[in-house]
Amino acid sequence: MSNYAESAKDLDSYISARVPLIGVHSIEQNRALRLVKQTAMNPRRSSLPFWVYTRATGLRDLRTNLPAQEDRSLTGAMDFAAEQFTKRAQATVVFVDPEDLSDDNTASRHVAELARLADANAGSVIVVSDSPLWSGLERLGMSVTLDLPDAGEMYEVIVEFLRDHHGVVPIAWNEQDARTAAEFLVGVPEGTAVNVMATLVTKGSVDKDDVQRLAEFKDKHFGALAGLERVKLKQSDLQVGGLSSMRAWLRRKQRIMSSDLRGTDLRPPRGMLLVGVPGCGKSLSAKATSAEWRLPLYRLDLGAILGQYVGQSEGRLREALETADRVAPCVLWIDEIEKGLAGQNDSTGVSRRLIGQFLFWLQESRHRVFVVATSNDVRSLPPELLRKGRFDEIFFVDLPEAPDRHEIIEMYYRRYVRQEPPAEVVDKLVGLSEGFAGSDIESALHEVGEQIFLNGAESLRPENVIDTFVNTVPLSRTNPEQIEEIRAWGRDRAVPAGRPPVHTDISAGGARSRRVVVFGD
Repeated sequence: MSNYAESAKDLDSYISARVPLIGVHSIEQNRALRLVKQTAMNPRRSSLPFWVYTRATGLRDLRTNLPAQEDRSLTGAMDFAAEQFTKRAQATVVFVDPEDLSDDNTASRHVAELARLADANAGSVIVVSDSPLWSGLERLGMSVTLDLPDAGEMYEVIVEFLRDHHGVVPIAWNEQDARTAAEFLVGVPEGTAVNVMATLVTKGSVDKDDVQRLAEFKDKHFGALAGLERVKLKQSDLQVGGLSSMRAWLRRKQRIMSSDLRGTDLRPPRGMLLVGVPGCGKSLSAKATSAEWRLPLYRLDLGAILGQYVGQSEGRLREALETADRVAPCVLWIDEIEKGLAGQNDSTGVSRRLIGQFLFWLQESRHRVFVVATSNDVRSLPPELLRKGRFDEIFFVDLPEAPDRHEIIEMYYRRYVRQEPPAEVVDKLVGLSEGFAGSDIESALHEVGEQIFLNGAESLRPENVIDTFVNTVPLSRTNPEQIEEIRAWGRDRAVPAGRPPVHTDISAGGARSRRVVVFGD
């Protein structure tokens, strides 16, 4: 049963029971009023009076919309309600966002008095508000929470809108497209969804590609978001060299992410945890996933989440994760997750509570939020975060092997040198870049690009490019102990993100066993 249908059922029973005060909590005023009016129009209530007060229209008959009195003030409406509750039975007056009723104030006590008058003569006061009512009011009655439309309700909204425009503009959507669009728009108010659909119609047609555009519309609707930073992608973020196994896995997950999962027990992909050597493309993978999937990218900064007051950090994280659910579908990037969720030396217990809160959300959320979390120091992460089933997969991003280095060198050569790389030069650079991370290769070719910029294209010589690589000292040589420690952890405990290696260690030592998973497209 949808939330709207459940809310309608509860409201109907509360009115039948003549509950003196009924709170209807919703951020969608028109949708909440439609719910109340639908309940009032029940044939068995045809003889019972219903009035509704709004600041714009004053007091009116709920069914006919005719004015009930000339005085359009809230005070006048409350006086009218008091009179009706005193002289007649089973009267119902609906107040739409009358005043701030969230705490003990004059308006709240006035509404409480009206509820007591209604209770004496089987009447009801219904308050439609987007904020919780004062506890003193809540104790006088019952409440209904009308959530935003779910996927089923949103589908009906979209189908009704398209039906109204059938024959007016060409519509290329089928049922599956409408279902996918509905899931994309979950989290926005019904009125906003209608506005988005109207915007699509104004261009003269509703095309297949417009389904994906809904994610962009939704992103613009939310704008600046609490706890999340919208990441604008550059053209250079659209490519990733190497990491072929992970990229093949992502292509399969994209199909699940965009599919209609109704009628199955499947849930949208949770995401992936990328661990491994710094500078090998973990952060770039989050950006490339967002670009390839055509979904907005948001960065959750766990360092900014932490607050100095008790409960502040937990509240900020909760708000950020709820916001991520509202903007779904999206890619949520958590960079260096260990900095916010390690907590090995945390005596306050804040980190443990944040871990529990994050894991609960990761386990229970059914929104299409694909998490890409990265970590350079996986040893500091809590064991429960690494347990199978938290993320869809844990990938180990190792130093690139020769075939991956070949791909990375060609990519950055084209970007910075702005020429097709000669095959013989690439082959030499692949050999010279043994032990290089992707960032080391980029840095070397960026330096080549700088020399060309300063001295002109005619200054480019193959030997200059080779000398640049020879003079580049990668992190694996400046800090070999730390890098080898990271690699030793990842070999047996995570799925390799790149191609299976030809050898296992850039330094002397015996071979180690590792898990190699062969993926198919």
